[in-house]
Amino acid sequence: MKKLFLFVLLAVIAQTTMAEQVTLQTKNMTMVLNVEKGKQPKYVYFGAKLSDYDLQNLQKPRGGRMDAYPAYGMNCPAEAAFAMKHADGNMSTELFATGQIEQKGSVTRIPMKDPVYQTTVILCYEVRPEVDMIETWTEITNTEAKPVTLTQFASCALPIRRGDVWLSHFYGSWANEARLVEEPITPGEKIIKNKDGVRNAHTDHAEVMFSLDGKGQENCGDVIGAALCYSGNFQLKVETDDTEYHYFFAGINPDNSEYHLRKGETFTTPKVALSFSKEGLSGISRNFHKWGRKYMLAHGDKERKILLNSWEGVYFDINQEGMDQMMGDIASMGGELFVMDDGWFGVKYPRKVDNSSLGDWEVDKNKLPEGIEGLIRDAKKHCIKFGIWIEPEMANTVSELYEAHPDWIVKAPKREPVLGRGGTQVVLDMSNPKVQDFVFSIVDNLMTKYPEIDYIKWDANMAIMNHGSQYLTMNDQSHLYIEYHRGFQKTCERIRVKYPDLTIQACASGGGRANWGVLPYFDEFWVSDNTDALQRIYMQWGTSYFFPAIAMASHISATPNHTVYRTTSIKYRIDVAMSGRLGMEIQPKNMTDIEKDLCRKAIKEYKEVRPVVQFGDIYRLVSPYDKKGVASLMYVNEEKTKSVFFWWKTESFQNEHLPRVKMAGLDAKKMYKVRELNRIDLQPLEFEGKSFSGEYLMNNGLEIPRSNNPEWSMRSDWSSRVLCLEAE
Repeated sequence: MKKLFLFVLLAVIAQTTMAEQVTLQTKNMTMVLNVEKGKQPKYVYFGAKLSDYDLQNLQKPRGGRMDAYPAYGMNCPAEAAFAMKHADGNMSTELFATGQIEQKGSVTRIPMKDPVYQTTVILCYEVRPEVDMIETWTEITNTEAKPVTLTQFASCALPIRRGDVWLSHFYGSWANEARLVEEPITPGEKIIKNKDGVRNAHTDHAEVMFSLDGKGQENCGDVIGAALCYSGNFQLKVETDDTEYHYFFAGINPDNSEYHLRKGETFTTPKVALSFSKEGLSGISRNFHKWGRKYMLAHGDKERKILLNSWEGVYFDINQEGMDQMMGDIASMGGELFVMDDGWFGVKYPRKVDNSSLGDWEVDKNKLPEGIEGLIRDAKKHCIKFGIWIEPEMANTVSELYEAHPDWIVKAPKREPVLGRGGTQVVLDMSNPKVQDFVFSIVDNLMTKYPEIDYIKWDANMAIMNHGSQYLTMNDQSHLYIEYHRGFQKTCERIRVKYPDLTIQACASGGGRANWGVLPYFDEFWVSDNTDALQRIYMQWGTSYFFPAIAMASHISATPNHTVYRTTSIKYRIDVAMSGRLGMEIQPKNMTDIEKDLCRKAIKEYKEVRPVVQFGDIYRLVSPYDKKGVASLMYVNEEKTKSVFFWWKTESFQNEHLPRVKMAGLDAKKMYKVRELNRIDLQPLEFEGKSFSGEYLMNNGLEIPRSNNPEWSMRSDWSSRVLCLEAE
């Protein structure tokens, strides 16, 4: 009898000349590879968990190329995961299993060698059984006498059987992040990639889902999910030719990034997380959320504080009195943290607008005569925590830092630097160890001087606009993109070692760093600089495919919205923000007493349901992208005793027919008492305080009124509901 959570099963045939079947299993998923000495390892199966009997009688796939890591040169028409130029100029590579499979704990390693050049590539798999996830990567070692050049270095290759396979992926840009695209996979090549250099979640995302039996359904159907865990330029590719399979490749973007691997040096590719679910798109999301909270996200097991960020409230108009006022206001509404955004620093060049001072991380005493010490004192006075904004990877040409170290910036050799935001912004070269030390020192100095700082908002508002490193040799200029993120990772690791309890947000022109390569060092990310509630529904919907609510900073902001100028009700803004990590992005002194009271009530009620939202299982119910006039999702705790249901109207037309939303994820046999949160209606909903079986709620749902019914002055065409369901 095998254990419920079987990490790795290795069925080894006695004869050394025959293949070994490598079986990787989780609670609900199985991956099988065939490994024969002197041949390329091959995929046999990836999908729902197989029984012992089925494993023994597993049919070999036909009609496709099942190589686990195909190399370029000996079958050139086929797409390759790996390509290199050997020291003598030969561009062909073969990778054959050595027959020595290594297994240690949850990690299985399958070594391969080129029989002529002895180049070693190890296929690595780590099984996370309880969260239905397999992580895979490769380790490439140069055993030749001279340096070799890597020109293609995917982290994984995966064949997917053709049929009615649909691809879900995400695109966007500043203020319009994580927009969902669903499309069938057709013959040819589909490439999804990023070339920003610094931020990799603008333009496209490094995460995809494959729905294997038609357009993806949220809570039923077979789905594969894949996420590249990397902070830099990436490339995802789906190749469909005349065989019976699609071929999926994921890894670092090789464009302008050929890598010179020295003798004895090992190149380790970033991990790709793979999951399979028979419970649809939301099933894959639940797997990634559980995996992310347990294994990836910094402090994924700790509740996030409710905060007020100063940016949209005052922008660069930072001053001691104003910060104190905002702290007092958020404290009075039940908030737990205040974050002072951009505009607090610069001595020779005070930070008044966005064209100076980055790199000069000294307090502007004209704005803050009592310094950060005074701010922390005021935060303590109001019984809340204090946080601060920095942009440590950047500088301005108008700064003391740039005057002292113009050699620290990313700049093409023999050319003038390309300038970004404000006409003066430049990117510091994180491949340079001196720059890494400097970036570390920014956080270290702040935390050494002011250990009471609870939260850092880490921004990054510029791409690499010109290719060149003043630190790397001319021969290694192609290493820039890779070495930048190695330096970034090293710096983040140093910070986390010294300050393990510090909360850090990844803000990169909004949602530019929503990726699993960054989040081991960060507690959350800023979904978007666009805080408009309606557009946030779409952006947070896409983000939720791979990232849990605990990591999604979602704030109540002013109206008209500062980005899109849309006017929505305060309740609508609250109800959208409560579906993520709740916060505020507003000047409280400009709010009405009614608005403050509603926020105070919402914060109190969010604290009641915070564990469910931040740690619960997501069930997406009605997509805004389906254009049915509503969007709806819910979170359910593990015990299925408590749930939070969200319903937002997304269109406003007279005599519009809205669907009744069926719930999901509840215990059919339990009775659930319904309570509305953030209520503004003059009369309670007809089902307020009543109880319904889980079976009824999942088969029928509740009839949600199309409009809120508050007093006339508060009426709005943007209606919304948040319901708390508690088992009796």
